[in-house]
Amino acid sequence: MADPILVVHGGAWAIPDEMVEAHLNGVRNAAAAGWRVLEKGGSALDAVEEAIVVMEDDETFDAGRGSFLNRDGKVQLDAFIMDGASLRGGGVGCVERLKNPVRTARKILSDSSHVYYVGEGAERFAAEHGIALCRNEDLVIPREVERLKEYQAQEATHGNDLFAPQISHDTVGAVALDRAGNIAASTSTGGTLNKDPGRLGDSSLIGCGCYADNTSAAASTTGWGEPIMKLVLAKWATDRVASGNLPQWVAQEAMNYLKQRLDGHGGIILLDGQGRLGIAHNTPRMAWAVRTAAGLKAGTER
Repeated sequence: MADPILVVHGGAWAIPDEMVEAHLNGVRNAAAAGWRVLEKGGSALDAVEEAIVVMEDDETFDAGRGSFLNRDGKVQLDAFIMDGASLRGGGVGCVERLKNPVRTARKILSDSSHVYYVGEGAERFAAEHGIALCRNEDLVIPREVERLKEYQAQEATHGNDLFAPQISHDTVGAVALDRAGNIAASTSTGGTLNKDPGRLGDSSLIGCGCYADNTSAAASTTGWGEPIMKLVLAKWATDRVASGNLPQWVAQEAMNYLKQRLDGHGGIILLDGQGRLGIAHNTPRMAWAVRTAAGLKAGTER
């Protein structure tokens, strides 16, 4: 019997002082939801799913309702979930009518022989499996309409660095270990502000933004997606845990590798089957929370 543990993140970037408390509340609530599953003997897979749903529903984060808008003013969401025991995974990309994309990702993992669905195909799969569709307008909030308008106006006159660490990267993620000794991971995002329609980031790509394997570790990343994809960073990190390195050391090395190799920025959470964890970021802040039987810890710096 393993001692359960849950780790969540709410994005790595230069979180302004006035937004810190909202981020901390969000990751605490997510950790509480996931922990309710684990303390009752539930699976790591169920725990990460429930934690992600809470953050998708929280408009603080770039996931679910309240996500960044793409260039056309629409929300397009990506999510992935992976079971470390079986290596089964489920992912959705560029979906516009799913309130909680992680729910469909989980349904793909359990009910489909495929791993990944995108766009209308993902939405059709969801509807056929009892998941209600919403209007894209239901996912759009006034704050993001204004944010996109300001960004596009500034871009037209001065240009913008779309991937600067000062630009919000509030992707959410969770990793968990359950009493049976199994681990799981999930990541969900609305992507990058003003992204091209159809752009897919790292979050929902297996091995890039998310990975889980009982023989190594569970990982979820956040940050600038393109460099993370090029390095297949989640798998890179879990492989190094499998080689005998401690998750905290690996997490920091992953961030060093991201910076040194491609001048990328972001954050990562790691958890192995022994309950050893790693949390690291090379941005000014990253919202995170850890829940164990001993209690809850949360912060924005590590």
